[in-house]
Amino acid sequence: MTAALIVAALACLLAGAAVDLGLGTRWAMVRALPYLLGAVGSACLLAVGIHATLSRTPTTIGIAPLFDVARGALRVDPLAGLFLTLMFGIGLAVSLCFASWAWSDAGRAHRRAVATGYLTLLASVAVVVCAADAFVFLFAWEALTVSFYLLTSAQRGSERQARAPWITAGIGKLSGASLLFGFLLLAGRTHSLAIASWSHVGPGGLHDVAWVLLLVGFAAKLGVVPLQVWIPVGYPAAPGPSRAAMAGIAANVGVYGLWRFLGVLGRPPVWLVIVVLLAGGVTAFLGILFAGVQSRLSRVVAYSSVEQAGIILVAYGVALTGVTVGSTTLEVVGLLAASLQVVAHAVAKSTVFCSLAFAEAEAGTDDLDALRGAGRRLPWSGAAFGAGALALAGLPPTIGFVSEWFVLEALMQQFRLGGLALRLGLAGAGALVALTTGLAALAFVRVLGLTFLGRRIDSTASVSVSVSPSSVSPSSVSPVSASAAPASSAATRAGDAGVLGRVGLVALTLGCLGIAAASPWEVRFLGHGLAPLVPRAGVLGALKSPWVLQPVYQGFSILSPSWLWVVLPFACVGAFAMAMLLSRGRYVRVRRVPAWRSATAGVAGRSSYTAFGFANPLRHVLANVLATERIRRVRPVVAGMSVAGEAESRLQEGTSVHVESETRVVEPVEAYLYRPAWRLAVAVADAARRLQSGSLNAYVAYMLVALLIALAVTAALR
Repeated sequence: MTAALIVAALACLLAGAAVDLGLGTRWAMVRALPYLLGAVGSACLLAVGIHATLSRTPTTIGIAPLFDVARGALRVDPLAGLFLTLMFGIGLAVSLCFASWAWSDAGRAHRRAVATGYLTLLASVAVVVCAADAFVFLFAWEALTVSFYLLTSAQRGSERQARAPWITAGIGKLSGASLLFGFLLLAGRTHSLAIASWSHVGPGGLHDVAWVLLLVGFAAKLGVVPLQVWIPVGYPAAPGPSRAAMAGIAANVGVYGLWRFLGVLGRPPVWLVIVVLLAGGVTAFLGILFAGVQSRLSRVVAYSSVEQAGIILVAYGVALTGVTVGSTTLEVVGLLAASLQVVAHAVAKSTVFCSLAFAEAEAGTDDLDALRGAGRRLPWSGAAFGAGALALAGLPPTIGFVSEWFVLEALMQQFRLGGLALRLGLAGAGALVALTTGLAALAFVRVLGLTFLGRRIDSTASVSVSVSPSSVSPSSVSPVSASAAPASSAATRAGDAGVLGRVGLVALTLGCLGIAAASPWEVRFLGHGLAPLVPRAGVLGALKSPWVLQPVYQGFSILSPSWLWVVLPFACVGAFAMAMLLSRGRYVRVRRVPAWRSATAGVAGRSSYTAFGFANPLRHVLANVLATERIRRVRPVVAGMSVAGEAESRLQEGTSVHVESETRVVEPVEAYLYRPAWRLAVAVADAARRLQSGSLNAYVAYMLVALLIALAVTAALR
């Protein structure tokens, strides 16, 4: 039955790609059909995942020889089933949103590659999760990189969009190369391509090098610093709900790889565990810091993915710490916390990106100030975005609150360790994660309160923000982006998200909120899925009672998300009733007072608070990290036109002026790592051109040196 469902799912995805490539995107029904087939395929894989997670017997499916290279195989065990359940439960909802988005003219995919790229993504993810040998795994991994390239290259309206597919593909190739070298080392030692056989590789230099290579490969797909540079440009470049597929579905193959090879490779070196903890903490902090100062909503959510990747990696570091010191309980705590965070991030990020797709189609832009009031105009998308934003901010009563509480509780177990190095690593990562959670609330309150729930403003003041290396030339845009287009009449006719889109958004919203209420049952399900790595009884130790959670260790701390859903509404009603009683009914009366020029509710128009202004304190307080630079230009206005080239000191008193203010922040990884490396690579390439006219003796000498280096490295690894 499992094999039949997998074949049926892959057949549906292949048929959808054939429809997209064969019939194009001219007719609305044809545009939506590939995504409906994607929904059917996702439903089949969801059924496979649920069955495999609850079943204790793995299923192995043989594959015919691939390209006369190897005889591949698929293997579905509880861990694979857990990730299939998560990914394709989300895939089903995203496919429905995608079908609705493609049906309307506003969300029309003008290139055939969009549906093909999306369906290739789903198929690649399914094969990666079920792959039992290295060849099938790497083949599907490279296919996933191709799907990313197709999706990010669908729109090339600007230089940034044109660069996005190449940056995305470049990091994807780096990820694939790292995995390839790691797999070759393990296969060479065991003389087998079967992933399960690599568990026999014992401790030593080769084992540690393989750990490093695999961590780099999976971290690149997840978006860990310094390999995160493709996410802020790749996600915004992808059209519509494909961002949800990239962030909420495909990125989790990196998580799956980390989980799977923890069971295969076992204990990592101590220094690598400390690197993982600190890299995760720095990734989380930088991700949410840059999310808080963006002026485009797609980049806010993209940087939030970097933040979530860091939190997941920190919790994974706790599990690695438990493996290193031989504490099964600590391993369970870390792995359970990381898995809860994976679920929260996948569901919330998919919800936010799907709702943003409909809001962006209606407004014509993803500029924060241009989207003001989107939640009022699009109530379905607005409600879904609100649930997803609260979950990403880690606020109750969402699943994000439960998962981040568990991550922080796991990090607090550092006092149980004896080694100072690991204790300091956990303490440093915990401090960074705690700071990150506070900044996350700030970032998403700004987006939710001032953008989706805000009111439209008309302003002539010119303000711009540029998040890029300082070498980029300055530019100036208004708070309502110049690229913003009025709401499409087609989008208005289609309604808010359409019928299928509303079904998908409701399912994702219920995931953000309902899973939190059902957290005890979620822990039980995770216990089944994590059984190949840790004892299921250890995972169930997180249940102090059927309704109360604890971080596995008895008597440390408890939380009941289920009761929180009961207590919070009553607390809100009680607080309102008390306010009404003490104010004798005056609490809800309208009071009219002169509004002073501030960010109060009585101020509208140019004097109201904007998303840009809300982030200004963050830019100034953390200016040393962001390298904030502010450029102010004052130009006189003559007959309604601003005149450039006049110095501020020459302005006459009473002259009307046009003020332009530009704020730029520097992305340190790109500015100080990748750009210098790019310049060095170009210089080396220019110097290497001389080799084209060299002598045969020089070429033979180069080959001899390369051979000697390869032999020396091989001997050292043995």
